[in-house]
Amino acid sequence: MKPDVIVVTERSNRGLDLAEAVRMVARSQIVTTSEAKYDIVAVKGLIVDASIDRARTRVWLQAFSKRIEGRSIPVIYLLRSKAVSELSAAERLGATACLSAMTEPSVVVAALFRQIAPQKTFTEIIVEHSIARAVTILNNMNVDATIGPVNLREVDELIDPVLQAMKDGGVFHWLKLIQNHDDMTLRHSLLVAGLIANLAVFLHLPRSDRTSLVRAALVHDVGKARIPLGILNKPGRLDDEEMQIMRTHASIGHEILLASGMTDNLGLSGTRHHHEMLDGSGYPDGLKGEEIGDVIRLLTICDIYAALTEDRPYRPAMPQEEAFKILRSMVPSKLESGLVEAFAASISADETLSRKLRLTLPILKNLHSTKSATP
Repeated sequence: MKPDVIVVTERSNRGLDLAEAVRMVARSQIVTTSEAKYDIVAVKGLIVDASIDRARTRVWLQAFSKRIEGRSIPVIYLLRSKAVSELSAAERLGATACLSAMTEPSVVVAALFRQIAPQKTFTEIIVEHSIARAVTILNNMNVDATIGPVNLREVDELIDPVLQAMKDGGVFHWLKLIQNHDDMTLRHSLLVAGLIANLAVFLHLPRSDRTSLVRAALVHDVGKARIPLGILNKPGRLDDEEMQIMRTHASIGHEILLASGMTDNLGLSGTRHHHEMLDGSGYPDGLKGEEIGDVIRLLTICDIYAALTEDRPYRPAMPQEEAFKILRSMVPSKLESGLVEAFAASISADETLSRKLRLTLPILKNLHSTKSATP
């Protein structure tokens, strides 16, 4: 992995917080002042968390300056004091900005990226990086799923970036950027993940619940990796035989996750049952009523809304209000009214309603009561 930002420090454990803050927006690498080997091909910025008055630091920085061969790269120096001599030394060594070493890592990274990409807000950079990272990992997951198990650890690495993107950029920025992606299955999974992350943030659900919901959304369509492309990408409605094949994706996905070692029952249940309906008309197991846990009900609502509001080969994307009408027309026979209204409120970001829903929605009490995904 070629880093976008290098954090240079005197001790590798010293730059961990900075490197982690960078990872929210770019690829990072920690390099100590004693290291001479590091990749600069993709480097767009440098954070120096090392004492300027030490010879080893100056030698490293001079060598770095030679290696970038005149490229203009923003360099943030974290100073140990307010001494004019230290500031002057940093400027001589190429500093484009100086901050106190006590500055919060997120503030340091934001300052760096105001120089790297001045035409974009820091929020835009966070969301775009989260999406790019998600696209790469889900592509890998879908490729692996065609023949065997998937890397669940990589999938889990996406959960915090998705949630952070919702907090910082909001759901509409996420949805707008995702809609431009060509791969329909991957695009749909990211749309559903964004929608359910936004709902979890809106309802102020505990961190563990947010994690479970986003994980379930990211993997819920993994079984489509084994559906023939002629059916998956057909530019028209599926006939009865093709629909039967398409419907196997839910149980196939469940099998893939079991083979991959998933033990999170919410993720397993969400993958197998996200097409179940309260009246028992769904698939693959025809569950009904209380047999369908809250995670499934939420995931189903987000899944239907995403499908309605994205372009499909056989129809254009549906306007938001029309999609809400369809969701409400499915209440109470197929979808739960309270959860549909909670979802609608999360899209409109109605905070007054959010507070009311947090007091009344049963999901806050029984999110983890989802029944076993085993048929």
